[in-house]
Amino acid sequence: MSVDRRKLIVDAASQSFALYGYKATTMDQVAKLANVGKGTIYTFFATKEELFDEIMNTLIRDMKLVADEAYDASLPFFDNLSRILYRLLDYREKHQLALKIAHEVRDMGTPKAIEGLDKIERALLAYIQAKIQTAIEKGELKPCDPALTAFVLLKLYLALATEWQKSNEPLDKEQITGMFRLYLMEGIAVK
Repeated sequence: MSVDRRKLIVDAASQSFALYGYKATTMDQVAKLANVGKGTIYTFFATKEELFDEIMNTLIRDMKLVADEAYDASLPFFDNLSRILYRLLDYREKHQLALKIAHEVRDMGTPKAIEGLDKIERALLAYIQAKIQTAIEKGELKPCDPALTAFVLLKLYLALATEWQKSNEPLDKEQITGMFRLYLMEGIAVK
């Protein structure tokens, strides 16, 4: 059985980025963790940036699988949206690489780490936008701008799930779903 050196390198780099972040990871560390010569890495990846991009693409594919697993075609749009966003946030919170990159962005503002997080957010927005478009076509949602609506929904969810708890008691999944229903489905205006 031959050893898949490319996979060894990607796995080692993922581990290094998750432990040390983008900025502190070196190709020497990756080579040591993969138990390959540094030159072997360069046969597959020209730069650390290229290697990082490969890992971020894999992370995004994994997140899409998590979202697809959470989706239930028999449920209404907002129930599915809550399920998907909750699962994705949970995945991100438990996935060491995503967590480390988010901390690096917060603490150091490393440009490549910022680019990685932006790539994740763009992928999430595109996924939600597609679900919104489908819901509009099925008559579950009023006609609206799917891109703008995806942005508002994602930012509202992130604010309720992460920002709120910085100075308040954290909201659980049911409370967040309730807030979505109140603000987006029912509205807060007295009728």
